[in-house]
Amino acid sequence: MRTTILAFGLMAMALSADAFVAQPSLSLRAASVPSVTGRLPRAWNAKVAGLKMAASTEEKQDGGIGWDSHKAVDRVPDSLCLDGTANTEMRAKFEKMCREAQDHICKSVEQCDGQGKFKEDAWTRENGGGGISRVLSGGKIWEKAGCNLSVVYGTMPVEALQAANDRLKYSKTDRAAGYQPGDKVPFFACGLSSVMHPRNPHCPTMHFNYRYFETDGGVWWFGGGTDITPAYLDEKDMKHFHGTYKEICDKHDSEFYPKFKKWADDYFTIKHRGETRGLGGIFFDDLNDRDPDTIFEFSKECAMNVPKAYLPIIEAHKDDDFTQEQKEWQLMRRGRYVEFNLVYDRGTIFGLKTGGRIESILMSLPETARWEYNMIPKPGSKEAEIMDCFQTPRDWV
Repeated sequence: MRTTILAFGLMAMALSADAFVAQPSLSLRAASVPSVTGRLPRAWNAKVAGLKMAASTEEKQDGGIGWDSHKAVDRVPDSLCLDGTANTEMRAKFEKMCREAQDHICKSVEQCDGQGKFKEDAWTRENGGGGISRVLSGGKIWEKAGCNLSVVYGTMPVEALQAANDRLKYSKTDRAAGYQPGDKVPFFACGLSSVMHPRNPHCPTMHFNYRYFETDGGVWWFGGGTDITPAYLDEKDMKHFHGTYKEICDKHDSEFYPKFKKWADDYFTIKHRGETRGLGGIFFDDLNDRDPDTIFEFSKECAMNVPKAYLPIIEAHKDDDFTQEQKEWQLMRRGRYVEFNLVYDRGTIFGLKTGGRIESILMSLPETARWEYNMIPKPGSKEAEIMDCFQTPRDWV
């Protein structure tokens, strides 16, 4: 497993400090900005390929899954879950919900964009599971938008289950119950995740993820959340977004919103920068303190209301005028987005540690981003205004 993380670390270190490009040769497309492309030197490519192959072999020996264990399919099976496994009913129920939410959200986004269409890739694995990836690029509104469903059967080190260092701050769930250090833990995971990067700097990026986990040790839990990352502050937008999820949370438990809003502010902190990735939303994990059907209904309502929370904000700003400087600021904030996702994001780390499909794992990265040495917004500027919000989280509702 160490070879997997090392390979990814080598790729990150080999990239230029001034630009990150999620695809091999995409460049920064801005009229007055020099085109910069992040490329891996040939020697690094060979080394990364060798480490990746070693990681794949190690992972398949451990759990039957690896970087190359995915088989593309033309037709998606009616279900990616295996029958006869523990808690089959909830596994199938959650997958069905994720498929319905994926259809609903992708259709809503396409209608809003008016030009872009989601391209679908589907795959399966021999030992069960698979996924459906949908990615929109070159849209009128969205430069890149992805919405991925995955079902995973595999094993992971017991230490990986314990890696979420803040989970006991919010939950008493012991993911590793019944296992000893060094054990390999069989697990099931099903989830739907999405990230959407608009073109206009006044339109915020949005991310969500809703998931269900089980281990063969009998532990189960739900996790998820929806959060928003604007480059410029519009308090009305934030009140709408947070208000939508507060209303849902209050319907299920009056303690959910304040708890999950705080959790989002904490979780989406870029620790090495001393600021948050965006302006939060809700985030929860290890949720199993009540009947699973009750938590399922909460997760379902959160997922199905993504368009209601997000798209009115896009509609309000999709035609806003913007300057070259504002576009460059948006790309700078995307750079922060990349930093968080590659260093701290649990979904990215989990996918890398369990041999996930790399194109789906890195779907969250924007096509273009920007780094500028020691960039400090001018006092009193709109950029400084939102930086203050990133450095000191606020209550919006």
